[in-house]
Amino acid sequence: METEGKVNPIPENRTHVRWTICGLLFLATTINYIDRAVFGILGPMLGEEFKWSEIEYSRMIMAFQLTYAIGYVFSGLLLDLIGVRIGFLLIVGAWSAAAVAHGFVQFVPHGLRWTLGDGLVLAAPVIAFGAARAALGLAEGGSFPAAVKAVAEWFPKEQRALATGLFNAGSNAGAVSCPLLVPLLVERGGWPGAFYATGAVGFVWLLAWWWLYRAPEQHPGVSPAELAYIRKDPPDSGLPIPWLQLFGYRQTWAFMTGMAASAPIWWFYIFWGPKFLKTQFNMNLAGSSLPLAMIFLGAGFGGIGGGWLSSALIRRGWSVHASRKVALLVCALCAVPVLATPMAGNVWLAVSLIGLAAAAHCGYAANLFTLVSDTMPRQAVGSVVGIGGMTSALLAILFAELTGRVLQAGNGYQLLFAIASTSYLVALLLIHLLVPRPEIS
Repeated sequence: METEGKVNPIPENRTHVRWTICGLLFLATTINYIDRAVFGILGPMLGEEFKWSEIEYSRMIMAFQLTYAIGYVFSGLLLDLIGVRIGFLLIVGAWSAAAVAHGFVQFVPHGLRWTLGDGLVLAAPVIAFGAARAALGLAEGGSFPAAVKAVAEWFPKEQRALATGLFNAGSNAGAVSCPLLVPLLVERGGWPGAFYATGAVGFVWLLAWWWLYRAPEQHPGVSPAELAYIRKDPPDSGLPIPWLQLFGYRQTWAFMTGMAASAPIWWFYIFWGPKFLKTQFNMNLAGSSLPLAMIFLGAGFGGIGGGWLSSALIRRGWSVHASRKVALLVCALCAVPVLATPMAGNVWLAVSLIGLAAAAHCGYAANLFTLVSDTMPRQAVGSVVGIGGMTSALLAILFAELTGRVLQAGNGYQLLFAIASTSYLVALLLIHLLVPRPEIS
């Protein structure tokens, strides 16, 4: 809960271990998005090899999103029960194994299909990829609840949006790295090798996490001055909140609304961005690498900038609540021009429009996630983030289905980009109506 009252003075000569922790979260998020985005980058190539339709592709995306929703909500609850150190270890290990499993689909007969009585055709490779995507989604659903909970443990409110923006920039680092790395990995080991190599990186991260992460009070490298700074905000009540009771808080519904309106759009850019460039500008895997890298490089700066903006306003004396909402508004407005993307006459204009929208999304997300730790007790942060993530993933399933049907019908991308351009503003209006003031009620 947010309180704007006085706090105790903080001693000087602080250590800065919290930024090392933020670096670990950045790396985890980078690995998360590399493992997630490989399938999108290889989508056009795999589609030609396995002969799947737009509908089949959307259903594989939906398999990821459905289990992602389940993983999001249950991991949030699990993290609040067992803590971040062990919880994140289990989460990253599980998703790394699932990422590697994608490569084993090479052994599934390409032409094996079953036709059911109602005319439904089930292709064995589609089922196999769908199962691997489902396992990946179940595990990856825990990444953001774990990272946001770690930020709430390690940072005071005035630095949480910046720290969230920094670790969330890992999503863009992963998305930038993916289109550059994947063609090289495919050249050396084929498409299965791309999945094997990227999935294996997570196991290396596990060693660093186990060695470096502790709660601030237990970390040997944290000075008393840094611990005092981390705990400078008025303490929470410390009383647990039953999971179902969280739905009685308007703050929970505000976060659910923001996630439901924004996360499906980000997945649209991840999974359909390469296909849009191929359809609109006839770009192959190698040709789309640099444009996609530029989109997500700009998005990374957007996430950091959005987090910096609200933190800067707080330092200037603005309230935490007002600073977050102003930053959300700026980001929502920057997403509007993406409406013109399908009408762009050249690839770099389209890339600029999508890049601006992707940057706006990441700045929006940095402040949206921080709203939870601003307005809810620390012991409930993981659960609330999990609830919001579940909601967004379920909405993303519907958006993926809509996307597949719109494209399969030959209607192009105009409707999809129109939704992407307005959803952030609509969500912010609803967030303000739900939480016009910072107090829990």
